[in-house]
Amino acid sequence: MAAPSLAVPHAASSAGHRFEFDVIVVGAGIMGSCAAHAAASRGARALLLERFDLLHHRGSSHGESRIIRDAYAKARYVPMVRLARRLWADAEAESGYGVLTATPQLSIGPRGSASLLAAVENSGAEEVDLARRLGGAVRVPDGWLTAVSESGGGVLHATKAVAMFQALAVKKGAVVRDNAEVVGIEKGPEDGVVVRTSGGEKFHGAKCVVTVGAWASKLLRSVAGVDLPIQPLHTLTLYWRIKPGCERNLTAEAGFPTFSSYGDPPVYGTPSLELPGLIKISCDGGPPCDPDNRDWTAGDREVTERVARWIEESMPHVEAARGPVIRQSCICSMTPDSDFVMDFLGGDFGEDVVVGAGFSGHGFKMGPAVGSILAEMAIDGKASTAAEAGVELGHYRINRFDGNPMGNDAAKDDY
Repeated sequence: MAAPSLAVPHAASSAGHRFEFDVIVVGAGIMGSCAAHAAASRGARALLLERFDLLHHRGSSHGESRIIRDAYAKARYVPMVRLARRLWADAEAESGYGVLTATPQLSIGPRGSASLLAAVENSGAEEVDLARRLGGAVRVPDGWLTAVSESGGGVLHATKAVAMFQALAVKKGAVVRDNAEVVGIEKGPEDGVVVRTSGGEKFHGAKCVVTVGAWASKLLRSVAGVDLPIQPLHTLTLYWRIKPGCERNLTAEAGFPTFSSYGDPPVYGTPSLELPGLIKISCDGGPPCDPDNRDWTAGDREVTERVARWIEESMPHVEAARGPVIRQSCICSMTPDSDFVMDFLGGDFGEDVVVGAGFSGHGFKMGPAVGSILAEMAIDGKASTAAEAGVELGHYRINRFDGNPMGNDAAKDDY
């Protein structure tokens, strides 16, 4: 899909408006693009600023696919996923094409895993005979729980989805600018905020939404002196070759599910879809990284060897011995409790700056819901959509780490 137009009108205030823009969104990954679309859909004059090229590969929102699932151990995420799923469908209808391929979701792991049991209960998944269901394509140790949520899974076409929301935002009147690195966010001389870029441009807005992913801690420390404990991790997306004659069995078309393993290692995967003859199987986690000074191969051997051993034990139709065919780098921005940050920045900025950050490797699927919440917080000072959907925002406060380094104190694998 072609990138949306980057034409920007001259920043002359419209008659009757105090600011050039109602909402300035900083960061055009999935969260920022969804927030810009949500704001523009409300009739707000929205500006979306991206530090790099649109649809770049340096952050967390690129690539061929992401899983969407409602099998969550933390029950608070289930209504957010279901809200997002409805908003994904709305965006597909608005754009006229699809970015979500529905599949079943398979959850597997030791029967004594509290996280697995909670995820199965929260999603309404039902225990299945894995051999009968998948014909030996996935094998697990004796005593493991295997459960399927028939309508809870799916594959999101990631880069295409980001481009879709950017294009829809432009269609609604938003202005999109790439290669515009934000270096300053300040209180405006007459209320509102002034957003400055490294190119010397200044934009005046009533409100600002910050969704800069792995750069969140750096930017917020620079502009507000806020130390937000978000650690970027270098992660890998791996694609493996399916053995000859087994290709169709592992496709989405044939009903092969997205899957998550709650064992060691914490492996996840999608059916063969975007790259025929290959299947995406990866592992959570990775080494800490600096997004401005990355070692693009850090941890590669360890991760690939762990996933390869799992494949050899669990997926006999996949070739592991020769290693993955494709390795794609990504970044997960982890909070200590693996929960999101969605809150007003506070301090001198009060409610003029809204922060969306720390999506911890599991947030992409909820992009449209997060975008709507952030846009409503900026425009209305509250998120009615979240309340109506049963999403409790108290879990995502920015100050939950004050005097409590672990925040909500959730286990890393408990999502």
